[in-house]
Amino acid sequence: MSRHRNVRAIDLDAECDDMDVYGRSCEDDIAFSPSTAGFIYHRGHDDSQATLASYLEPRESPQAAGTSAGRVYVPDEPVIVEPELPDVSKLSLEDQTRLYSALDHIRGVMGCQFSESTATHLLIGNKYDGERVLDMLLTGNSYGIPAPVSTAAAASSHIPTSSTLTTSRGLSVASNDRTPSAPTPANSSKPSSKNTSPYTSQVDVRSGSPHATARAQGHDDNSSTPSRRAKQAIDVVAEYAKRNDGKELINMVVVGHVDAGKSTLMGHLLVQLGHVAKKVMHKYESESKKAGKGSFAFAWVLDETGEERSRGITMDVGVTQFETDGKVVTLLDAPGHRDFIPNAITGAAQADVAILVIDASPGGFESGFEAGGQTREHSLLVRSLGVQRVAVVINKLDMVEWSQERFSDIVGKVRSFLRQAGFKESDISYIPCSGLIGENLAKRSSTAELTSWYKGPCVLETIDSFKIAARAIEKPFRLFISDIFKGMGAGFSVCGKIESGSIQTSDRVQVMPVSESGTCKGISLHDESVQWACAGDYATVTLTGVDMTNISVGMALCSPSQAIPTTCKFRARILVFNVDVPITIGYPVLLHYQTVSEPAEIHRLISLLGKTGEVIKKKPRCLPKSSNATVEIRTTRPVCLELYKEYKELGRFMLRSGNSTVAAGVVTEVWTCVL
Repeated sequence: MSRHRNVRAIDLDAECDDMDVYGRSCEDDIAFSPSTAGFIYHRGHDDSQATLASYLEPRESPQAAGTSAGRVYVPDEPVIVEPELPDVSKLSLEDQTRLYSALDHIRGVMGCQFSESTATHLLIGNKYDGERVLDMLLTGNSYGIPAPVSTAAAASSHIPTSSTLTTSRGLSVASNDRTPSAPTPANSSKPSSKNTSPYTSQVDVRSGSPHATARAQGHDDNSSTPSRRAKQAIDVVAEYAKRNDGKELINMVVVGHVDAGKSTLMGHLLVQLGHVAKKVMHKYESESKKAGKGSFAFAWVLDETGEERSRGITMDVGVTQFETDGKVVTLLDAPGHRDFIPNAITGAAQADVAILVIDASPGGFESGFEAGGQTREHSLLVRSLGVQRVAVVINKLDMVEWSQERFSDIVGKVRSFLRQAGFKESDISYIPCSGLIGENLAKRSSTAELTSWYKGPCVLETIDSFKIAARAIEKPFRLFISDIFKGMGAGFSVCGKIESGSIQTSDRVQVMPVSESGTCKGISLHDESVQWACAGDYATVTLTGVDMTNISVGMALCSPSQAIPTTCKFRARILVFNVDVPITIGYPVLLHYQTVSEPAEIHRLISLLGKTGEVIKKKPRCLPKSSNATVEIRTTRPVCLELYKEYKELGRFMLRSGNSTVAAGVVTEVWTCVL
């Protein structure tokens, strides 16, 4: 207890010396602000002390007092009353959609630092122009618009100002930034003829605002001043011709049987082209050796996830980009395992050309090409999805001592099959190589065993010689979503290949089949920010004004004026593959269309067709293998489809059942459903 104060022996007289408990005022030791001191009860004012009734009696306002003294009262700042939230239920459904979309755009920029009622009034009065209202809120006063103007603001209208701006919406606005004043109507007796909306926008706009300058000259932004959209308008066709120094953009998918060496081959090609730093490659080599997978080092360039590296197989489509002398190539590394065929379909649907990798090691080609292998199925997939040009790469030929006999045997069997699949002989190339040791990849081989009988191009030269059809840039905008993620800024981002048309920043887009409208806030191509993108680009688009929870992989971005058709029932012409059980009415299938994977069923068998398309039999009972027929398909949920005759890139689909592909077809007729 020694460290505590001994209160039992305390001298109270000494402790309380000079302390007048009852007569001491708290003002002696504590400092108060003048505003706080005015509310403290003071005993010294006996006669002049104000009673409670004096506070309730009306007092003479400072304005009246100043006027009676022959002075004009100047308030420190305008007293602005925030307007009430308007009744948006009276607006049409389209106007409500535009209003809420613009409010979301403003929230993405300003957060919660604005009044929703003020912004709503401004948006209704400015025809839902979110950019314009955002500029008003950022450059005007912090409260937006006053409605109605209070007594102090009305008195301030009599104050002479050095300069006054007369806006196009019937307002007089002071141009002095340091002494803001509340706006007053310029023509109070006659309403403005330029804005007939019941919600007339009134805002204290600073002289530095571009909109204020336009209004000061008596011009309306919608009539004479070009909008931001007009300023950002880009001639996409002309810019596309100049992009990448005139190099052509192609999307190339790599397919083949599992363990054929697809990732190793393309990873080694990227290393030889200098797209992988030596330090990174050394890290992959050391880590793969520690994991007991030393030969997988080049495959890790494309297989980036831990599960893919631990299992030693590609599970998802890897996307990267590299350049040749005449091409800019978007590489799509598709999985070869049969469990991930849906992912391979997604990659093949976005490709213009394909590389078919075949294992030339003893027993490797036979296991992939015979029944149950993925070489045949992948070949049919890429052809059914519109790929017309393919390069057949005979990999691992070093394991058979660069045998010309082995190469010729494989080429003979593959050539016969690809012809039956629909490929033209002139669109097929055959290249021997070794992906592990890097022979005949980026440059022609110098190995004597190979050069003695092969004089053709290497893999990179073959890629550079690919020719593709013209891009559908002038058609309506279409992009199917393959990935969704949330970035650091406002909104969220979606990825996918632009199948047709073009998109620019600030463009309005519509997400189907949910029919949600939003704004394109930003565009990037391979992590590089750009102002536009067109058909053929694998783009990342940042959207605002759309609820991310309502968007999923497989949905389509399109132009609001020319939306993509949405349906639950369509008619198609299909080719049945090698099925074990004939297809009948009610046959359950999984529809693969672009990035869409939707359960469906064969609703009707309309007719059985011949090789030239003539009707052989109407209303057949079943469809056997290798048959061609017209059927009607129904999906469980609405999907976005395009007719094959209008969009060849978007008119193809695949049907799978279980773990096998049962048919491929083209869309011939669509019944549009009302959502």
